[in-house]
Amino acid sequence: MSAAANQINNDNTGRSADTATSPQNDDTTDRAAESTVKPRRPRGFAAMDPKLVSEIARKGGKAAHTAGTAHEFTSDEARAAGRKGGMATHAKRRGTPE
Repeated sequence: MSAAANQINNDNTGRSADTATSPQNDDTTDRAAESTVKPRRPRGFAAMDPKLVSEIARKGGKAAHTAGTAHEFTSDEARAAGRKGGMATHAKRRGTPE
């Protein structure tokens, strides 16, 4: 590598061109070993107060009903859903597969 190219590489990375590509001189592995894992924090609705989440959901439900896009179960649909849930829950007791 020419001296001019080596100088440019030194200016950009702070390391010479020969050491910039060699894996034994890579200091990123040292930093990864030293860093500690940050604990995960809840995000979105999980981080909110349950009362606030409930209030937001209530407003969403009211808006859906006002807009006419909310689904309202008929008694036949509710009966079929209850039967399906009961069959799935008690499948082991009856000895039949779901």
